Amino acid sequence: MANFFGTDGIRGIFGQNLTINLAQTVGNALTQKIKNPKVLIGSDTRLSSDILKCSLANGVMLGGGNVVDVGIMPTASISYLTKGNFDYGVMISASHNPPEYNGIKIFLKSGRKMNDEEESELENYFSSTFESEHYGTYKQKNLSKKYKDFLLSNSEFNLSKYTICIDASNGASYKIAPFVFRKLGAQVFTTACKNKGELINEKCGSLNIENLQSLIKSKNADFGFAFDGDADRVIAVDSNGEVFDGDKILYILAKKLKSENRLYANTIVGTSHTNSGIMTALNKNKINLIRTDIGDKYVIDAMEKMNLTLGGEQSGHIILRDKISTGDGLLTAITLTNAICKENKTLSELFDAKLLPQANINVVVKDKIKVVNNEELKKLITDITFSISPAGRVLVRASGTENKIRIMVEHPSQSKANKLAREIKSLVLKI
Repeated sequence: MANFFGTDGIRGIFGQNLTINLAQTVGNALTQKIKNPKVLIGSDTRLSSDILKCSLANGVMLGGGNVVDVGIMPTASISYLTKGNFDYGVMISASHNPPEYNGIKIFLKSGRKMNDEEESELENYFSSTFESEHYGTYKQKNLSKKYKDFLLSNSEFNLSKYTICIDASNGASYKIAPFVFRKLGAQVFTTACKNKGELINEKCGSLNIENLQSLIKSKNADFGFAFDGDADRVIAVDSNGEVFDGDKILYILAKKLKSENRLYANTIVGTSHTNSGIMTALNKNKINLIRTDIGDKYVIDAMEKMNLTLGGEQSGHIILRDKISTGDGLLTAITLTNAICKENKTLSELFDAKLLPQANINVVVKDKIKVVNNEELKKLITDITFSISPAGRVLVRASGTENKIRIMVEHPSQSKANKLAREIKSLVLKI
């Protein structure tokens, strides 16, 4: 088990548990794994991204590696551009987390993220520094056109009859998301589409869709998309303001891919959080759902082992593996738009599953490991699980990126789910 890496790279508050020294250490460790590596680096808009990027690049160059900095770009673009062209791709981003956070995500030459074993192996080099006889180089290069062309090539339709709203969360897709949909012919209105890292994910983006809902209503738009800080997540909203999270998107795309014979083994991958109603609806469409632990790298790992083409999380991470090796909010938005155009239906008409009510509560704690290992909490979870099974489910876990306990209770009665979730929350706060 890695000590620095969590469910999605290294993550922490800048200057506290994520420092410039740690960034340099990570960069140098890459040169101890591969001699004189070629490393691609990108970032979101956070104020701390530049200094972390420079520190990591310094570690790479000290060890003889060569760095290409592509500036502000979505995480998925780093995966796409790295594949076959660089030994490593590094994204400096804390994804959906608040502005004071930042993170380091590492992609291999294949375009996929490091798995747990590879992250632990890389950490073995953190205790030493390698200094090459010949220092490496640093270059800034604009490679955005290549990624834009990739996105545009995956649109099957001209979007001139649609009005689409975009919320880029003041993050990595602030420029590219509106550009792509305008290039495809749509009339585009935007909110939180600025290079303002101090406001990244603040009351905007995929975790805060109220502004997008208001914009869609005011512009009488057909639908819209909200991305998170690095645009590996997307949440859709229809003309009526209805929210389509990752579960709903996964279901719509599963049916689309099956109709196109692109859904290998008629099987998709979700997580333990994926709504049970999605599984029921998929089964009616003769599509299997496999669950993994929460974290897109676990979804991707399962997809790779079984050579599957579609997977995702309720949070909006959707992986279209026959196109790219990681979650790509922009590609997902385009693919969902293709489904809308192909069927000539609204999002509400495309989604015919019946979800089971869920209560989701996040509780900020000081020591999340202490909480999840508490015996009294374990007993309460066991008792509740026994009392509502098989109709309902309980999931209590420590966040992989923040000091939070995430509580989910699924039950046919929303009020019952809410009551049980609050009961668990009370004990967590007591602990």
